[in-house]
Amino acid sequence: MSGPGAPGTGPASLTRPAGNLLTDNPALYEARFPDPGRLAGRWAEHCLRRHGAGPRVLDMGCGTGRDAAHLHEAGRAVTGADLSEAMLGYARAHHPGPCYVRADLHGFDFGPAAFDAVVCLDSSLLYCHTNAQLDGFLASCRRALAPGGLLVAEMRNGAYFLGRTDLLGTPAVHTFTWQGTGHRSTTTLSVDRTAQLLRRRRLWTSDDGSPPVEQHSAWRLLFPLELLRFLTAHGFEALELHDGPGPRTEPAWQDGSAPGASTDGDRLHLVARRLNSTH
Repeated sequence: MSGPGAPGTGPASLTRPAGNLLTDNPALYEARFPDPGRLAGRWAEHCLRRHGAGPRVLDMGCGTGRDAAHLHEAGRAVTGADLSEAMLGYARAHHPGPCYVRADLHGFDFGPAAFDAVVCLDSSLLYCHTNAQLDGFLASCRRALAPGGLLVAEMRNGAYFLGRTDLLGTPAVHTFTWQGTGHRSTTTLSVDRTAQLLRRRRLWTSDDGSPPVEQHSAWRLLFPLELLRFLTAHGFEALELHDGPGPRTEPAWQDGSAPGASTDGDRLHLVARRLNSTH
């Protein structure tokens, strides 16, 4: 939360959070990661439409609600789920339309066959750090999906870091303005091979003299063939698995772009179907 009171209000200074700076400050998240063209939501809707998904959609790890709201505006009945109460409060206030509920990515239960599709964007799936957590997510998705339902996900590609170091070690600095104050996020990535994690260290600074805030987080380094094995074990068939184009690739996905055929790039894009057979 950006300050005392309602989400998105209060001073622009960075305060040391009890949890995660981005998830506790949804307005800061949208300032740091703007998506004015709703590219992520449009890509997800394109995947759902291309594979004939029904109208009931669960956006798992919905964050600020931007993508859930876009899917709602496209005519779908959307439930946005997130673990952060600050994110959910912000989503209800700033991106109304979907039903927003609190749920854990590692295991959730909305009842059997409650949805026609589950969407999981912006590497949210990679917060499943362990095999047990990934099993919990996929088992929950299978239970929540009607037979033939879709899982659409977009994430970092663990295979990209096999032998590549261009994104590692060197700090990446991003400057932006939030509530009239200049801010900088300096992100350094490193690979934890033992845990199979891509670790992130972010240092946040601002022009108003607030003390720096340091944050640590991590994504699972999930490899394409490994992901396919998990999907098969949970009764899914992969319809698409490729490295782009997508909402965070260069060049970015555009309306009508065809999915690629390789899995070598920095991002990984998945469309999988829940098989009808009993699992």
